[in-house]
Amino acid sequence: MEYIWILVAFLCGFIARQLTMPPLVGFLLAGFGMNAAGIEPLTNLQTLADLGITLMLFTIGLKLDVRALLRTEVWATSIAHSGIWFVLVAALVPVPAWLGIAQVYDVSWQTAGLVAFALSFSSTVCVIKMLEDASELKVRHGKLAVGILIIQDIIAVLFLVASTGKIPSPWAFALLGLWLIRPVIYQLMSRAGHGELLPLMGFFLALGGAELFQLVHIKGDLGALMFGILLAPHAKSAELYKSLMGFKDLFLIGFFLSIGFTALPTLDMVPVTLGLLLLLLVKFALFFFLFVALGLPGRTAYLTSLGLANYSEFGLIVAHLGVEEGWLSNDWLVIIALAMSLSFIISSFLYRKAHHIYAVQKDLINRFERKGAHNGVKLPQKIDILILGMGRVGKGAYQTLSQDFGGAVCGVESDSDRAIYLQEKGLNVIAGDSDDMEFWQQAAKRNIRLVMLALPSQTEMRSTLEMMQLSGYQGRVAAVARYEDEREELLALGVDVAFNYYSEVGSGFAAESRHLLEPQT
Repeated sequence: MEYIWILVAFLCGFIARQLTMPPLVGFLLAGFGMNAAGIEPLTNLQTLADLGITLMLFTIGLKLDVRALLRTEVWATSIAHSGIWFVLVAALVPVPAWLGIAQVYDVSWQTAGLVAFALSFSSTVCVIKMLEDASELKVRHGKLAVGILIIQDIIAVLFLVASTGKIPSPWAFALLGLWLIRPVIYQLMSRAGHGELLPLMGFFLALGGAELFQLVHIKGDLGALMFGILLAPHAKSAELYKSLMGFKDLFLIGFFLSIGFTALPTLDMVPVTLGLLLLLLVKFALFFFLFVALGLPGRTAYLTSLGLANYSEFGLIVAHLGVEEGWLSNDWLVIIALAMSLSFIISSFLYRKAHHIYAVQKDLINRFERKGAHNGVKLPQKIDILILGMGRVGKGAYQTLSQDFGGAVCGVESDSDRAIYLQEKGLNVIAGDSDDMEFWQQAAKRNIRLVMLALPSQTEMRSTLEMMQLSGYQGRVAAVARYEDEREELLALGVDVAFNYYSEVGSGFAAESRHLLEPQT
């Protein structure tokens, strides 16, 4: 039976990928398909799903700057959006019943309010997965989206406390002492090495944090998040993050599959579900206009809003609680589950097209900006070489080329904090997004001879190359690739030189060591 699960999940994920859609779309459909076929869910499926979410929140913490939560555009937007959405949607939910479209559903004001609240959250799992696939967790709109998701998680915890009556234990105040044991945890991290002990320590801390918070009656996922935040400043946090990525993605498959086993929809649920999907436009518009009202650039507001335009898995928790307490009928549980699943599919599909849509509609999007909000990246006047991505590969290329070309070499880093750090080290680096159409329109007017793509993901490479072509850039392009099929794809997309650093690092190593074979004098 376990093999059937793996087979169906793989086939559906594989087909989704061949259709240029995220594999998670296939996993969602696999869950609903197996449920419809009468296949019983695995006994440990929910355990795998919970483990995936715990690891995901722990890895978010490893990348999170707590100061981002204190920014006005994060907390103010989160609170304002939740309040406006609740009032608006609670007023709209009963309308179909009043019009006779969905008389089968009992829609009291209590039901309407609970449904509105359940749908006010955006999906942490879906949004983080989209941002990770696009390598946008550290860019401005990625940080903004993550900050809002965390504020929403805090609101969710407050709701669970208020609705269930489970008040945190007085021992919860002892959690403030976690900061005092940070030096001990840091020593363990430093001595764990780089092998199998490092990811094992990640599991230990993520699950340990969750268990510790549950012991004092606080949502365990917040414990995993807090332990990740605790470790974020450590030098090995990035290495720990990478070592856990594969495990997290594997366990999250269980989460997507489990959604399909929530319940099966019926045809009479379709009109209400479609109505809830139309409300995603309202969710997007609310986020967008709140962002621009707070002075954010149109591009940042648009990308963040598009990423957050989905329904959260927390909606299922609220619906389950509502059914148990008699506040909600079981039909609404099914409808919310279906709307959430379809919102994942729609959101994942649209976000993959997000930069292309902005490139085509940027004038329309930016017309809503406040005056002075459009502060685009300013390229230095004299540049011969532009290096996109200032990680280990990009920084190494910069240091080598700057010896011969000096100030004519410029690096571009999407993480503004890292860009500032590199600037303080004396490097000619600017903060900017490689797939920003307006950035490339500016670059196309300069006489840039060579652009080097040292970006972390193939998805970001494709998007950047598309923006370069749309802007009319005429110079040469070099790129790095991790695998041979990715290298071949980059060449097919118009890259002049694609360097496979896994296969060609040996050549560089040999070249650097060749002089050791020369006779000593």
